[in-house]
Amino acid sequence: MTSYKELGLVNTKEMFKKAVAGGYAIPAFNFNTLEQMQAIVQAAVETKSPVIMQVSKGARNYANGTILRYMAQGAVEYAKELGCENPQIVLHLDHGDSFELCKDCIDNGFSSVMFDGSALPYEDNIRITKQVVEYAHAHDVTVEAELGVLAGVEDEVQAEESHYTKPEEVIDFATRSGCDSLAISIGTSHGAYKFTPEQCTRDPKTGKLVPPPLAFDILHEIEKKLPGFPIVLHGSSSVPQDEVDTINAHGGKLPDAVGIPEEQLREASKSAVCKINIDSDSRLAMTAAIRKHFDEKPGDFDPRQYLKPARENMKKMYIHKIVEVLGSDNKL
Repeated sequence: MTSYKELGLVNTKEMFKKAVAGGYAIPAFNFNTLEQMQAIVQAAVETKSPVIMQVSKGARNYANGTILRYMAQGAVEYAKELGCENPQIVLHLDHGDSFELCKDCIDNGFSSVMFDGSALPYEDNIRITKQVVEYAHAHDVTVEAELGVLAGVEDEVQAEESHYTKPEEVIDFATRSGCDSLAISIGTSHGAYKFTPEQCTRDPKTGKLVPPPLAFDILHEIEKKLPGFPIVLHGSSSVPQDEVDTINAHGGKLPDAVGIPEEQLREASKSAVCKINIDSDSRLAMTAAIRKHFDEKPGDFDPRQYLKPARENMKKMYIHKIVEVLGSDNKL
């Protein structure tokens, strides 16, 4: 067994406590590749921000769990090399779908895990979450649970319809499961197509889709039920239209891709929401830079030639999220 402490990682306990008290949110960026990891660490160091590096089940299958573990350890050492004496980096399992997967991640150096039982019957969700919590807490690992269902597609997680979290259930769920943080559903969604055109209105000047607002009334009701308890928002990419336009202008095909408006995420960050998940925006930034490079320099074939601008574009996006949206800069 490998403890996350041996890798120089931290869990989310103190990180979330400070975020809730300080009125900001911790960035939770998914990564699958070296370039994503480098960009995340560079952005976190330059902005003096704590950061959660998330790994989905799909990412483990793609990149290999052992390699990702050493990449996380490398991220800590890289941050120190860049001048951050005490980096606050979490290695987190995103959307774990079984006790066995969560256990395997804990045994292999993860400092935080999520068990997503949101699609299960309520009592089964509590039962398995509690099982994960008991094992995780024995190793000082923190646990995120989910109540409510997000629509959309992200790796192997998909649902056609969202079901908002019921505020009347959160006290019972959090108490009986023992989870350390709770992911809720208030209208965010996975993927680059978070809403159908029918769910949106169109800006008459630009023709762009305008998504429906998040259900802040539900969030505030949950805050009243669980004062000070760490709340998490999944599916919170804003799907920047400049990146979508770049992709489409250079051979891509992403019609009507739309995300969560950043002003709404900014508002959520000032509440009990202390962790906001961002994945699709990284994918879009990377793809936009690569498509543009291929279009402008068709003779290039060295991966470093197009992955370098991709890394820079992701770093720019991460810094923007940390400083302009989540407010986690200068918190180390």
